[in-house]
Amino acid sequence: MAILIFIFVLWYGGLFFQTFFLHRYAAHQTYTMSDRAEKITYILTWIFQGSSYLSAYGYGIMHRMHHAYADTEKDVHSPKYDKTLFNMMLKTKNVYQDINKMKVQIEDKFLINVPQWKSFDTFASSMLSRVLWGAAYTAFFFFFATAWWQWLFLPIAFLMAPIHGAIINWFAHIYGYVNFEVKDTSKNFLPFDFLMLGESYHNNHHKRSGNPNFGGVRWHEFDPTFFIMRILNRLNIIQLKKVQA
Repeated sequence: MAILIFIFVLWYGGLFFQTFFLHRYAAHQTYTMSDRAEKITYILTWIFQGSSYLSAYGYGIMHRMHHAYADTEKDVHSPKYDKTLFNMMLKTKNVYQDINKMKVQIEDKFLINVPQWKSFDTFASSMLSRVLWGAAYTAFFFFFATAWWQWLFLPIAFLMAPIHGAIINWFAHIYGYVNFEVKDTSKNFLPFDFLMLGESYHNNHHKRSGNPNFGGVRWHEFDPTFFIMRILNRLNIIQLKKVQA
């Protein structure tokens, strides 16, 4: 039971900070927050993503490029141009690392207001940090795993963030339904998104990328992350931007 709870916390904790901070804040600027709150969110993202930590800078730029070039040859991840899921994720990893390490020239339009905390990212993205998190996960399994099959969850713990990305960037461009006609293959992967905290409403998001609510188009589309964001907005921890109709 302890292992299942651990994976549950890693899945939803890491996913929340991916969609709340990296996606809706770093990439799309759907809300603002203070410098102090931003730094706390960086740290919480590192804690919950652990060995698969993604920087707001690298993710934010890469995701903006995905929207600008969706399902074209310039797309950083598209099932239309990548033969397999593995090929797509390997390409995504390489593009992300090149952006994060500033090995490629980035167009100015993708750099506007992208958050960056260089010193923290250098540490959080380091091999030392990833190995220490991996060792901590392994130690937890060693002490709390009660059956051999529970060890099958350990690789998932190591690679949580890439798994989250693969589900949306691959499957949500192949399977699902659409509410809007768009120029790409984005689809709403789940009719009720209990698994991806709103990220599965991918067609909605590609149509209304500046809207912090990824769901809400049909009666069954509930976005859990937006619900939490509304609470944080009421508490004045974040300030949601007004969405143009």
